Amino acid sequence: MWTWTQWQDWLSARRERIRQRLVRGAWSTALFEFLSFGIKQGWACIFGGLLLALMLGTHLYYPEDAWLSRYDFLVIAAVLIQIVLIATGLESLEEARVILAFHIVGTIMELFKTHAGSWVYPEDSFLRIGGVPLYSGFMYAAVGSYLARVWRLFDFRFDRFPPLWLQALLAAAIYLNFFTHHFTLDIRNGLFAATVLIYGRCVVWFRPDRAYRPMPLIIGFGLVALFIWFAENIGTLARAWSYPGQESAWKLVSPAKFGSWYLLMIISFVLVALIHRHRKGQDAEQPADREPG
Repeated sequence: MWTWTQWQDWLSARRERIRQRLVRGAWSTALFEFLSFGIKQGWACIFGGLLLALMLGTHLYYPEDAWLSRYDFLVIAAVLIQIVLIATGLESLEEARVILAFHIVGTIMELFKTHAGSWVYPEDSFLRIGGVPLYSGFMYAAVGSYLARVWRLFDFRFDRFPPLWLQALLAAAIYLNFFTHHFTLDIRNGLFAATVLIYGRCVVWFRPDRAYRPMPLIIGFGLVALFIWFAENIGTLARAWSYPGQESAWKLVSPAKFGSWYLLMIISFVLVALIHRHRKGQDAEQPADREPG
């Protein structure tokens, strides 16, 4: 069975052969880079994309009289996807650790939020803790999986990367506020401001093809949160969970949830950054080639 390195080498060789055949000038170079960017993004989303497809597919076609509930089927399917990805080397053990950590973080939050009435899981299941089916943790894990994979696939480098201790404090404050705002002051706006102060000067360099491209990290956070919000709308349409007001008929998830995902995604980013902390010079590492290849 191939390791991830063997898969990566094979894919790189195939991509290079295609590049040599198709790339002939500036326009073809730009198009190839754009397509490469999209393919890598899709590859980074493999776990979340498969899970979302299963939610929608089971909503449309899962038998109502099946002996196994739909939610329990999703738990088993998510575990099997993880086993296959790890066994084939398509997901590294480092990425699996991120998924496990965010699964635990997400499940704890789910237990509290469902008890507080923030959202509900409308279908019955056996594999659950209280009102939370166990597959729910995999939805959070999908965010961690994406960030871990996109970090590796695009070979992230950073300018002015904030100190990890400061990022960890911000992540802890964000996580606590998801609980404490039910009882006391909601400091969400202050947390938004803190993310700008901490990450506002940071630039992430990513490599879709041969050359590195820059992006302000804060913009990257916003784009990721936006697409998570899109995925959340699909998830609620598939009745994977429901917010108040969606009980009788589906409606668009409140745009305010975009802000929630923005903050939650930063927690995942910090978890990935902590796992990468053993890489020497990460705080000041810069790409050697920033010009078009």
